[in-house]
Amino acid sequence: MVGTLVHQLTRNLSDDQIKTAGFDAYFVDHTAGVYPTAASGWPYNAASMAVKGDVICDLTEDLAAEQKARVTYDNILRLSDDPDVNDVIRFLREREIVHFQRFGEGLQLAKDKMNEKNNYFLNPSFDR
Repeated sequence: MVGTLVHQLTRNLSDDQIKTAGFDAYFVDHTAGVYPTAASGWPYNAASMAVKGDVICDLTEDLAAEQKARVTYDNILRLSDDPDVNDVIRFLREREIVHFQRFGEGLQLAKDKMNEKNNYFLNPSFDR
């Protein structure tokens, strides 16, 4: 959704608008194509997905990822004055909050189930 939003905002930029916005270096490499990067310019890659294979560790990582996304959306809302952009970002922010709540419920359920078997500190995928 964010990629589509960026595409809609940049697809009809004039040469002068591209230069004035500081978009020219990006434009040289990607034209107006959406190339997922962090605000710092660091390209997205799978290394940002942390998976350990331990339910408590992985769900905790998921919780952190949802909060990081929410903070990013908060920061975009602080900088944006475009109502159409803000509507999309608010929707995505709300979705992160719901995901955070569901992952939290899943984490609690996993802990409760592991406690029933007295194996809270084990990785049930491998340890018996």
